[in-house]
Amino acid sequence: MSIILSTLNARYTHASLGLRYLLANMGELQSQTEIMEFVIGGKTTEFAERLLAKKPRIIGFGVYIWNVEETARLVALLKRVAPDVKIILGGPEVSFETAEQAIVKDADFVVTGWGEVTLPDLCRQIINGPQPLMKIHAGVQAKLADLALPYQLYTDEDIKNRTLYVEASRGCPFKCEFCLSALDKTAWPFELTRFLDEMETLYQRGARLFKFVDRTFNLNINTSLQIMQFFLDKIAAHPDDSIFAHFEVVPDHLPEALREGIMKFPPGALQFEIGIQSFNPEVQTLVSRKQNNEKAADNIRWLVNHTQAHLHVDLIAGLPGETAESFGAGFDALYALRPHEIQFGILKRLRGTPIIRHTDEFAMKYDPFPPYTILANRDIDFTTMQRLVRFARYWDLVANSGRFANTLIVLLGDAPFASFMAFADWLYANTDATHRIALDRLASMVCKWLQLGGMSKDEAEKLLLSDYAGKQPKVSEKKTSAPQRQQMHLSMG
Repeated sequence: MSIILSTLNARYTHASLGLRYLLANMGELQSQTEIMEFVIGGKTTEFAERLLAKKPRIIGFGVYIWNVEETARLVALLKRVAPDVKIILGGPEVSFETAEQAIVKDADFVVTGWGEVTLPDLCRQIINGPQPLMKIHAGVQAKLADLALPYQLYTDEDIKNRTLYVEASRGCPFKCEFCLSALDKTAWPFELTRFLDEMETLYQRGARLFKFVDRTFNLNINTSLQIMQFFLDKIAAHPDDSIFAHFEVVPDHLPEALREGIMKFPPGALQFEIGIQSFNPEVQTLVSRKQNNEKAADNIRWLVNHTQAHLHVDLIAGLPGETAESFGAGFDALYALRPHEIQFGILKRLRGTPIIRHTDEFAMKYDPFPPYTILANRDIDFTTMQRLVRFARYWDLVANSGRFANTLIVLLGDAPFASFMAFADWLYANTDATHRIALDRLASMVCKWLQLGGMSKDEAEKLLLSDYAGKQPKVSEKKTSAPQRQQMHLSMG
């Protein structure tokens, strides 16, 4: 193969949509191009050996916040053992603050931003000449109608074993400063009939799990309704053949027509990712987030009470102007709405995002290494931020796992944030661990904590037994971290 398109995915089930877009748009070079995906955590030398076994002239890497360190090691190794192979980088992590990065210094070329037009042109120059003179190439933003869609490049193995990422639109009209989509001017839709024809082909091939990466699925209600109707028709025709669709929705925009469509979905067929991020109006203004909190709360409450949709709602700790106390108040307000999952995230400084303008005024201190997590700021010191980090981890283990549904209600009482923070502090003090806590041990620790709160051992064990015996965890593949979701929207990888 002359050209290999590669990336290191966060896990095997995450099939790269960006690589498939690139391959679909390689034109006459497509027959000379191959995708090779790896998973972070593997051996760099093995990755390099497998890549070089194809004897490529060009290797293109999609670089993201979660794989940049390992990809940097791989690129450095490749340039030492195979210096004649041209290395091209792309993706959100190298599209901003480009020149200062070590991985860029080792590579031959970088495509910033959209890659579907610029990468094939660059490869043609490398293969056919004249050789490109510039190292950094700004990606040309193509009209969506001119792009070849990538969905036929999902293999039968992908359809059988992996999450299929799809997009009915690109971009976002909102300007939330912590998000890469703040750089978009608007949202651009793909032609709907063409897109749904591709979804039909995927369905006929056996696809049943569709994860939409659109930033604002419910921005255009007519489009939303037609896409939902596509899935409802499949469910009606084959009620025993389960299908699952995941959408990211704007929390304060849920008109009646959309509500009527959502109510038709059976249990297990529909998941909504809802970004609240903060309920603090002052913080929302600081980060340019436009959100009607009252409408957002009403919509979440309605979805919980009147639909079968699974709700995954996001909050971000560490935003400028947000204190631990105001964040806790927002957490309590969200928990009172009873979404199925609260994804408690810690702010990351994604390269290129406007959040950097608050660095000095709010003394924002970020980890210098990926994923650039906030360490402290003017209102939350380092020690408190680490307590919040542990809270987030334990919340995933206890609450979002679904294993302690009945126990959690008692554990949280009428002060959810304060109660769980106290539990998290105690759990860390008594385990010195935030990862790899065996389920039996975790249940035992929860039992002890309940007893410290005044419950008898027999009562605590009975409560836990109501959850713990035979309880199965939720399907984790349906959940993707915020930085991953934000970085999936730039197409070079």
